[in-house]
Amino acid sequence: MKRGYPGCPSSSFGPPQSRSKHNPEGDSQFLEDESTKIFARKVADHYSARTNQTLEEREASPIIHLKKLNNWIKSVLIQLYARRGDAVLDLACGKGGDLIKWDKAKVGYYVGIDIADGSIEDCRTRYNGDADHHQRRKKFTFPARLICGDCFEFAMHYSWSTEARARRALANVSALLRPGGTFIGTMPDANVIVKKLREAEGLAFGNSVYWIRFDEEFTDKKFKSSSPFGIKYKFHLEDAVDCPEWIVPFHVFKSLAEEYDLELVFVKNSHEFVHEYMKKPEYIELMRRLGALGDGNQDQSTLSPDEWEAAYLYLAFVLKKHGQPDRTQANSRKDKGQMQIAKEDILYINSDD
Repeated sequence: MKRGYPGCPSSSFGPPQSRSKHNPEGDSQFLEDESTKIFARKVADHYSARTNQTLEEREASPIIHLKKLNNWIKSVLIQLYARRGDAVLDLACGKGGDLIKWDKAKVGYYVGIDIADGSIEDCRTRYNGDADHHQRRKKFTFPARLICGDCFEFAMHYSWSTEARARRALANVSALLRPGGTFIGTMPDANVIVKKLREAEGLAFGNSVYWIRFDEEFTDKKFKSSSPFGIKYKFHLEDAVDCPEWIVPFHVFKSLAEEYDLELVFVKNSHEFVHEYMKKPEYIELMRRLGALGDGNQDQSTLSPDEWEAAYLYLAFVLKKHGQPDRTQANSRKDKGQMQIAKEDILYINSDD
C-alpha cells in the first residue's frame, strides 16, 4: 500500500512460487469491510491525481529530502540483497521510480503492482522509455509485467489490525518466494513511536512535517504484550495520504515470520542505517548522485531537522525464505514478461479476485 515512508514499496526477490494463499485459523476475520475499501480507494485516487508531476513540482515537496533519503536506503538495500537474474515483485511500485535500480542489479524479470491506475500508467510509460522525464531515458534489460490492484495484504503496518490479517500478509509473502528468496521493506518503528508517545504530554506528537495521534483508549500509554494486534493510531505526513496504521511490535513480527519460514536477516532504524552505511565511500557517492547529500553533512544529508526526526520513525528490514535457491530456473522466465508494455497488457484486479 502506497503510504507511510514516501516511496517505500516492499519487494520480493527470487523466482516467484505458487500464488496460492495460506488460510490461517480465523482467516475469515480478514474479509474487507466497507471502511477498508473506502480507504483503499482514497489512496488510489490520491496517487492517480499526482501523475505526471514536473521536476519542479516534485522538488517543491516539503518532504523532498526525506523522499531522497528513502530512495538512497532502497538503493543500498537493492545493492546488498538483489542477485543477478532475480525475479522481482515490486509491491506499491508507484510510477516505476525503482526501475533503474533493478536494471543496475541486472534482475531477470520484473512484476510491478500498485493500487493507483494513474501510477501504473506512468510506470508503463517509464518502462517503455517514452516518459518526458528529467532523467536520461534508457531501454531496460529485463522483461516486465504490470498489475493494477490492491496489495494491502502485504503492508505490515496496515495488516496488523488483527492476528488473522498479519498472518495473511506473512503467508502471502512466503507463498510468493521460493527457498532462498528475499523480501525487503520499510515500516514504522514501533519502539520509536511508543517512546515518543510516552515522552509526549498528551496522546499526540509531531512537528512541521508529521504528526501521530492515539485514541483515548490508550491514555495510560501502556500496551499489553498479550495483545500485540489492533493498536491503532492516526498518522499524518505532509504531501502524503492521511490514514490509520497499527503498531507492529518487532519481536512479534520476527516470531510470526518464522512460522512462515521467513528468517529476519536485517533490521535497522533509518538513523542507524544512515550512520552505518554513510561510512562507506561507495554509498556516500550514491547519496550524492541521488541529490540527497549536501555540504558534506554525512549524518542528515540535506534533510531539515524535522524531516530527520520523521526519518527516525521508520526502519528497514529484510526477510529470507528458508532453504537454498535453485538458480537453474533463472532463464526460464524470459517469456513471462514483455520488453514493451501496451496499455492493454496491464492486468487489472480487484479485492474480490
